[in-house]
Amino acid sequence: GGGHRERGELSWWVVGRTITCWLTALWGGLGRPGSPGSGDPKRDPTRGLDYISDLKSDMMVRLVVLLLGLADVVRCCSNILVSGGASADGAHMISYNADSGTLYGAVSHWPANRAWPAGTMRPVYSWDLGRKLGEIPEANATYNVMGNANCQGVAIGETTHGGLQELSHTGWDERNGTIIDYGSLIWITLSRASSAREAIKTMAWLANTYGYASDMEGFSIADATETWYMEMIGKGEWGKGVVWVALRVPDGYISAHANQARITTFLPCDDESTCMAAPDAVSFAIERGYWKGSATDPAFSFSDTYDPVTFEGARFCEARVFSIFAQARPQ
Repeated sequence: GGGHRERGELSWWVVGRTITCWLTALWGGLGRPGSPGSGDPKRDPTRGLDYISDLKSDMMVRLVVLLLGLADVVRCCSNILVSGGASADGAHMISYNADSGTLYGAVSHWPANRAWPAGTMRPVYSWDLGRKLGEIPEANATYNVMGNANCQGVAIGETTHGGLQELSHTGWDERNGTIIDYGSLIWITLSRASSAREAIKTMAWLANTYGYASDMEGFSIADATETWYMEMIGKGEWGKGVVWVALRVPDGYISAHANQARITTFLPCDDESTCMAAPDAVSFAIERGYWKGSATDPAFSFSDTYDPVTFEGARFCEARVFSIFAQARPQ
C-alpha cells in the first residue's frame, strides 16, 4: 500500500546484487596491473591514488542516489483474501501486510458516536504524508473503528497498484477538488458501513462525492458472511471521481493481490451478489481511447486497461501472488 508508486519496487535481493556488482567492479579493478587507477606507471603514471579517490567518490555518490531512490520503492504490500468455504473454521478473513517502516506498530482508534452534532465536519489527513487534505461533513452516527476493522465485523485492507499515470490524483487535495485519499477512504468507510457490500458502495460514493486523492488501489473487504475484492482508480484531469469494479470471492476460494491490478473480465456485471462496478467503468475507457470495443463487450479487461502489467509488475508484484497461491493449493 502506502500511497507510493509500487509498480516499480525492487526486492532487496536485487539491491544487494547491484551493490555487490558495483563494489566488485570498483575494488576488483583497482589492484590489477595496468588497470585505470591501479597505480601502474605504464598505464596511469600521473594520476595514481587521485584516480582511485575520484572513482571511490563517484561510486559512493551512485550508491547514495540508489539507496535514496529505493527508500520509497522497496516498500510493498500483500493481501490474502479467504472465503468462508476455504477456511478451516468457515470464517471469512483477509490479511494485510504493509512493508513500511513508518507503519509498524501503528493502530488508530475512532470511538463510536451515536449522535454527532448537526454541522460537524470531519478533517481528512493524508495517510502517508500527514497533511490536511480538507474536511467533509461527518455522518449522523459512526461505528467504533480500531485499525482496519470496525465493531460490525467489517475489515478493509489494500495494496497500491499505481495504474495509468495520467489518471493519478496523488498529491491532490481540496484545492484540486479531491479530499479523500485511499487511507482516509478506508477509515471513513469503516465508521459508516455495517457490511462488506455497504462498504463498497460507501467507498464509491465518498470518492465520487468528495474527490479521490490517490493512485489506483486494490481493496480487500470482508465481513462475517462475504469477502470482496475492489479495484479503484481516479480520472486524472477529467474528473475528481473514480472508476471501479468489485468482485466477490466465490465461496470455497481464496484470492490475493500485491501492488498489481488483477480484475480482468467482469461483464456482464448484473448480479450485485457477485459483481458491482461504476456505471462508467467501460465508457470512461472508451472516451479516453483506452478501449476500442463497446461498453458491453465481455472481452473488456479492467486491469489490462487501467493498469497494464509490466515486467516489474509481473516480477515483483504478481510473483508474490503466485507464491501465495503455490503455498495455499491443496496437496
